[in-house]
Amino acid sequence: MIDHFTVSVKDFARSRAFYAAVLAPLGYSVKMEFPKFAGFGDDRKPYLWLKEAETATTPQHIAFRAASRAAVDAFHKAALEAGATDDGSPGVRDMYHPNYYGAFVIDPINGHPLEAVCHAPPPAPKKKKAPAKKTAKKKKR
Repeated sequence: MIDHFTVSVKDFARSRAFYAAVLAPLGYSVKMEFPKFAGFGDDRKPYLWLKEAETATTPQHIAFRAASRAAVDAFHKAALEAGATDDGSPGVRDMYHPNYYGAFVIDPINGHPLEAVCHAPPPAPKKKKAPAKKTAKKKKR
């Protein structure tokens, strides 16, 4: 539905560094950049643009798609290390649906509630290999 969107930020350099750190575990990075204006996205194109302005955009809940639950965990860890406030540890939110796995933080510069979410079911448990069968030794004649 949404092709891309722009968020105005108070401090472009700090905001760019924060989003670069937080989005890297999800596979997103800066794809285009102009003076005080940068677009983050995947291999295809930028989806989220940051631009510096006197007044930051009113805080918006922004949810980023994660390819795996491990990526959600890594997003949360990276965000906290980059100064974000925890707003919900990684985990299943089954009130949305049984496979909704998300983590929530607050952007420390502009106040945006950020989320990483994976909708895939959990990985199947690894099967233990059965012990090798012992073969009976043939008696020599």
